[in-house]
Amino acid sequence: MQGGKSSSAVGAAKEAVANVGASAWAGKEKTMAVVQETVNKAKAHDPAAKAEAEARKQERIHEAEAAKRDAMRHNAAAKEHATAASYHPTTGAGVDARDVEVEGAAAPRAGSSDDGYLPVSGAGHWVGEGGGHQLPARGTPGGHSA
Repeated sequence: MQGGKSSSAVGAAKEAVANVGASAWAGKEKTMAVVQETVNKAKAHDPAAKAEAEARKQERIHEAEAAKRDAMRHNAAAKEHATAASYHPTTGAGVDARDVEVEGAAAPRAGSSDDGYLPVSGAGHWVGEGGGHQLPARGTPGGHSA
């Protein structure tokens, strides 16, 4: 890993995944609100009860949206915190960020050049511990992405 660049990419990916989860949760809550409103309207016999069901649905939808926005703000703050924690500016002249070890950063796996290119065709990556599944190789012959 190369200092801030890689950790910010990981942080951005984690934030995106967390945001997708928050959005999915909010969508589920909105759907449940609509279904509950439909049931309550079917059970209601007077217009006031039907209006109350509609108002409750709108309230639940607004609450779900507010919770989603809060979660997204929290995810962005967590990413910024993680990025700031992994960034260690140096005052020494001539120090390259690639020369500085980041505490807790995983070293590239054996056979990995960590140069940003995809693996050479024919070489796959193993997923899982021990005898996991091998993913097919991607990229162009020679290992460079287009």
